Amino acid sequence: MRRRLLGSVRARAALAATLVVAVALVAAGAAVLLALRGNLGGQTDAAADSAARRVATSLVGRVAPDRLDLDDEDHPVQVVDDDGRLIAATEDLERIAGTGTTAVEPVAARRDDDGDGDRHGGGGGGGGGGGDDDAGGTVSGSTDYHDGSATVDGDAADYRFAEVEVDDTPYGDLKVYAGASRAAEQSAVTTTSTALLTGFPLLLVVVGAVTYLVTRRALRPVEGIRAEMAAITASQDLGRRVPQPDTHDEVARLAATTNETLAALQESVERQRRFVADASHELRSPIASLRTQLEVGAAHPDLLDVAGAVEDTVRLQELAADLLLLARLDAGERPGGGDVDLAALAREELSQRTGDRVPVTVDAGRPAPVTGSHGQLARVLGNLVDNAQRHAAGAVEVRVGLDAGTAVLTVADDGAGVPPGERERIFERFVRLDDARSRDGGGAGLGLAIARDVAARHGGTLTVRAAPRGGALFELRLPAD
Repeated sequence: MRRRLLGSVRARAALAATLVVAVALVAAGAAVLLALRGNLGGQTDAAADSAARRVATSLVGRVAPDRLDLDDEDHPVQVVDDDGRLIAATEDLERIAGTGTTAVEPVAARRDDDGDGDRHGGGGGGGGGGGDDDAGGTVSGSTDYHDGSATVDGDAADYRFAEVEVDDTPYGDLKVYAGASRAAEQSAVTTTSTALLTGFPLLLVVVGAVTYLVTRRALRPVEGIRAEMAAITASQDLGRRVPQPDTHDEVARLAATTNETLAALQESVERQRRFVADASHELRSPIASLRTQLEVGAAHPDLLDVAGAVEDTVRLQELAADLLLLARLDAGERPGGGDVDLAALAREELSQRTGDRVPVTVDAGRPAPVTGSHGQLARVLGNLVDNAQRHAAGAVEVRVGLDAGTAVLTVADDGAGVPPGERERIFERFVRLDDARSRDGGGAGLGLAIARDVAARHGGTLTVRAAPRGGALFELRLPAD
């Protein structure tokens, strides 16, 4: 079940989107928490520093430690001398941690007059009563911070303590610790964390569900295409087409391409069927004629037409060779990668045609090198010359040359030519014009089809137009080396 679920594009898309959003949300949530904690922490530090400096300013402004106003329960304060003794503290301070001392009960401050070491106490509540008249000391510009906790009047909380030094006071060098509650910071961070932890799963569920539904809707046409393709496969009806959505997205293009493929496949199958039917028809005539002659010869040896039997056998052999070559071409056979000189090939092949009805002249002086199959190109030349011989009145001319990096071979005759409306149809298989059928029975209508297929396999073209003498001119163009 799990494998089937993960095999669904919809499920994989929803899972991928959920994972991506989850990573993004975790990163965003962490950034939010860090920013929130940094912002609120900065405010807490500023509040603690302000409270500490307010006390430090009082110390350098002629206020004795035992007369400081430290009844602010929101900011627990300690004043510690350079001997580490607590000389002033917030009222109702019950416990403290994270400062220089854990003492909560202050002792009497000892004055340090003129630095002579003669210190005398001012008492816990009244010692240093004349301190109001003494001024001195400087407040340090830097502040150190410490995390700690304190209990004031029964209320325990976490605090951020600021440490400010006050130097050269009548009571020596002092340190002031003042705290700012972290309750607001912790509450905000906790509330935000809870909201994120609660909202993230819900958001992920929504993202996954929406992605799944959107993907399912987007892929619904694909399922229609798949179902129709399965039906076409089962019925073998290539005339059917898959549904094409009225959109301009990838699915619509997929459907259009699929229909184009089906149309091409249908055309190919129909072409193959016509080919088989035509081949059967063309093979039936020479086979029937040959059988008839052999049967007559068996019954009446003196009436056997040996020349006719040989002619039918040769025709049957040539037709079988043509069919075999077309089958190889349809199967995707590619020409070899040999070097072929069209000019030399034309001279060689045409020099062997000594018994032709119409003489053939050759103009192939300059080399025309191409890459391909010598045998297949020779077959093209032979088919074109045979076609020209059947239709020529008295002359056939073959020319080979080069034209802008292209090897060009032309075969022209002085016959009736090919009507413009038939110049593409004559390259179809088993197509013979009416005049060709009436003049002789030698061709099966495969020569020009084979020639064009071979030209296409060699990366070239084969076309026909009117010849200068009024006949037909077939032009083969191939990429020159």
